[in-house]
Amino acid sequence: MANYLAMNRDELTAEKAALEAEYKKFQAKGLKLNMARGKPGPHQMDLAMDLLKMNDYTTDAGTDARNYGELEGLQEARVLFADVFGVKPEEVFVGGNSSLQLMYNLVNIGYVFGFPESPCPWSQVEKRKFLCPVPGYDRHFAITEEFGFELVSVPMTPNGPDMDIVEKLVAEDPDIKGIWCVPQYSNPDGYTYSDETIERFAKMKTAAPDFKIFWDEAYIVHHLTDEIIETPVLLNESKKYGNENRVFMFTSTSKITFPGAGVSAIACSESSMKYICKRFSVMIISYDKMNQLRHVRFLKNKEGVLAHMAKHRRRLVPCFDAVKTAFKNNLIPCGDIAHWTDPKGGYFISLYVMPGCAKRVAGLCKDAGLTLTGAGSAYPYHKDPQDSHLRIAPTYPSLDEVETASELLCICVRLAVAEKLLADKAD
Repeated sequence: MANYLAMNRDELTAEKAALEAEYKKFQAKGLKLNMARGKPGPHQMDLAMDLLKMNDYTTDAGTDARNYGELEGLQEARVLFADVFGVKPEEVFVGGNSSLQLMYNLVNIGYVFGFPESPCPWSQVEKRKFLCPVPGYDRHFAITEEFGFELVSVPMTPNGPDMDIVEKLVAEDPDIKGIWCVPQYSNPDGYTYSDETIERFAKMKTAAPDFKIFWDEAYIVHHLTDEIIETPVLLNESKKYGNENRVFMFTSTSKITFPGAGVSAIACSESSMKYICKRFSVMIISYDKMNQLRHVRFLKNKEGVLAHMAKHRRRLVPCFDAVKTAFKNNLIPCGDIAHWTDPKGGYFISLYVMPGCAKRVAGLCKDAGLTLTGAGSAYPYHKDPQDSHLRIAPTYPSLDEVETASELLCICVRLAVAEKLLADKAD
């Protein structure tokens, strides 16, 4: 392997032919591999099967979890999630299996009714906007796109969104109603927001009185190393500046127990809690409290959650290592044609290939039986201005499949880069 950037036209042509021969071998295998979505594998979900062994649905307080009532969630469940979030139980709302649904419902509340601080419902703001740190989570962006917000990209750094840009935008424009954030092990880069970034979010001045921070703690306990990273709790920090009503924190057990049958939660100020309960109460009497109780009895507290996640880690670390090893062995010798993140937690690795090549890499992978998240998906409107980013999700396939997929992915990256360099030389 040699540096592609130092190769002349003949050398690149020979390299491309060799890569095409390797690629055809993979095509002949009839592979069906998937590294597209951040799904737990069957072995991870098997770890939580004892959840289903419960047959007593009366809580310690004497509540029958099978019946109506307790819109905010079972008290025991609120205590569990308060422990995980680092907030008070009365600041926690426990929902159904989907935190994304809770986010959608809150955007919908803002859109239809507005919040107590809103001059008018968001639907009446003609040029309503929402900030989107990029690369970010496609499903977040899809919610605000659905409600007609203009999605405004803000670059990510290893410390979180570029706060100089965020602060300037929100201070000047009252039409900016919120921002999407994944503060710990961000999707897809795996970055954790710095203490300074969190502090700046807590105290920043906003032109919109009803600006909201949608703070998705999807990976708050999803550590991939022995280091348990703890960050300041945004809701608590915001109280110091009287800004606690701008914060909605979310989490769920989707990647802890069962993605399709877990429990989600919101943490917010007590006054926000009263308001959202008023709105939610028209829609639903209570969420699935039997499932909430099952989760409380199985996980118990934050310590129990972390012990359970340590079992996940043993399954996941080899898969993440396999991807990074393949990249190191197969891409670094080719020169500066790609770089990638080295996350300490979460579910993804960001792979940045030579600009102009990401869509081609994803297409080559697909034609050889490997499905990746669509190139550009981590950007608003699925438009990556550099056509460079690919989100790699090593969690669902088996270790053998991850190794095969990573080898194929590297061949596709090198082939796409060789093609691009040859095309550039032709110009």
